[in-house]
Formats: sequence, C-alpha cells, structure tokens
Amino acid sequence: MSQTSPILSLPYIQPAQAQKHVTHNEALRILDAVTQLSVIDTTLTAPPGQPAPGDRYIVAQGATGAWAGQDQNVAVWVDSTWQFFAPGVGWRADIATTGDEVRFDGTDWQSTAGVLNLQNVLAVGINTTADATNKLAVSSNATLLNNAGGGHQLKLNKATAADTASLLFQTGFSGRAEMGTAGNDNFSVKVSANGSAFKTAINVDSATGGVQFPQGQSYFSDVFILNDSVWSVNIPWSNPSRIMLWLSVNLEGRFYLVAISGTLTGASNFGQMFANPPGTLTYSTGVLTGTTGAAGKINLSIDNSGSVPKLYVENRLGSNRLFTLSTLGK
Repeated sequence: MSQTSPILSLPYIQPAQAQKHVTHNEALRILDAVTQLSVIDTTLTAPPGQPAPGDRYIVAQGATGAWAGQDQNVAVWVDSTWQFFAPGVGWRADIATTGDEVRFDGTDWQSTAGVLNLQNVLAVGINTTADATNKLAVSSNATLLNNAGGGHQLKLNKATAADTASLLFQTGFSGRAEMGTAGNDNFSVKVSANGSAFKTAINVDSATGGVQFPQGQSYFSDVFILNDSVWSVNIPWSNPSRIMLWLSVNLEGRFYLVAISGTLTGASNFGQMFANPPGTLTYSTGVLTGTTGAAGKINLSIDNSGSVPKLYVENRLGSNRLFTLSTLGK
C-alpha cells in the first residue's frame, strides 16, 4: 500500500500506526495549503520580512535565502517556518492582490488572461444570439476592425465564381443594396426597393475592368445595336441642354460632351475626354437614319425638332455591339 495519495501526496494512516493524529494533521495541513489556492504574490524571489500565518506565495525564478531552490513552488508560512509544495500541471492560483489567475504548465506559472481558446467554436454571438446561418452575430452601434501596425483587409472568400461574396445592406432585415461578386467574378452594385427585385446600377468586368451602368437610369442602359443600325432615346432635359455622356462599347468606355442647341462652350477644357475614335457630333435637326455617319466609328446625333429632344447612336464599328449609356446633364 502506498504511503501517500497520488495527486496531493497526502500521507495515509498506516495499519497499526502509532500517533495516527500526526499523519492525519499533516494531511489536513496540505489540504489547507493548496485547496482553493490563493497567493499574495508570484514575483518575489526572497521571503517577505514579517509573514502572517497562512500567507502563501508562488516562489519566483532565482529564489534566495529561505526560498533558495524552491523556484515555482508554493510557499506557505506555517508554525514560524516555510513549508513548500510542488505544483502539478494544471494547478491554478488566484492572486489575491490583483484578482488575476495563473496556471502551472509543468514548467512555469502562466497568466490565464487573454488565452481563452476560441479556435473552432461553433458560433459566437456578441450582445445577441448567433444561429446556424449567421455563426458570428454582433449587435452594436458600431463595429471596429482596426489595423495591427499597418494596413487592414476585410476578406470575403467564395468557393467558385458562381457563388456569392458580397456586402448586403438591409432595412428591417430586408435587402436594399448589395455590392460584391454575385454569381460571377464581376463586381456589381445592386439596389432594391422591396428586398426581392434588384436592379444592377454598376457592373465592372473582372477581365477588362470595363464599367457598365446596366440600370443606372431607365432612359440610358444596356442596348444591343446591330451594325449599321441606329438606336435612339428621349433626353429628359429642356432645350437647350448640355450633356456629359458615358458610352461603353463592349466594356471599353469613353466620355462625350454633347450640346442641344447652341455652341458647346468650354469644350477645350475637356479635350482629354475625347478619345479616338471620337465619333461625329451633329447639331442639325432631323432624324439620323441609315449609314449617315463615318464608317468604322460610333456616330452621335441630336434631334431637337420636337417637344422632347432625342439622342441617336449609330453603330458603324463593323459588327454588332453591346452599348452601355449613362449621362449627366442640365
């Protein structure tokens, strides 16, 4: 039969042992010292000058004097002497003066502050309840993601191009705007008035960087114009007007300046916006039909003979093309 217990090394009373109370009291002394372990300090290398009975310390590395050779052990002042107990792996002690907690890892006492293991937790809810879909849920007036000494990236990763990686903005948990890569790798910005029907305001092609405005304005959007054909749209501004036109052809975009009635003043300030081929700007009245413009180019014309001015776009690039148009004007 062993003479001590396997965990705390409490002495056992042996058969036919004399003065059994001595062994029993020694076991109680050990229990009193290490159960609900609370120490005054963990940084001292020499014992304090006037300890009180029952004072407990964790001896720091490099101990001297009466504590020499007792590094990392628990020192207890009992019967006017120091008694030492060697900790086991997993022992924890509260530091009475600070409220901090330390844990013995087999070599040193380590602080447990900030080492909560959050790896592979099933869900985290901060001031709210996470669920099977929203495994991280935060209810707060604001959420801060700060850098750690430099830049900071927020990454949304999807498995395949056909999946979705986006930011969804909601009103009453109903979608109203979405930006990201949804269903492909093009970057798009979409809006909705009801949470079910979305309109794509901006689309950026992932391969070319070309920008389209598919539904940015109801009167200018994506149109497919056959070669040597013309497409027209009403211009929703008064006569006279000045228009800045964004024209994207198969995702290659150009700016144009257009005038309805009168001279396009200040055009020299925008000369850099005219890219080759700039097309033909015609201010005469009448409807553009057939192949009236220059071959191999995009030809624009204005008809202000009616109550509502009309913009005509002629495709003479030599093949059927997809056009995206959007404007600013007054």
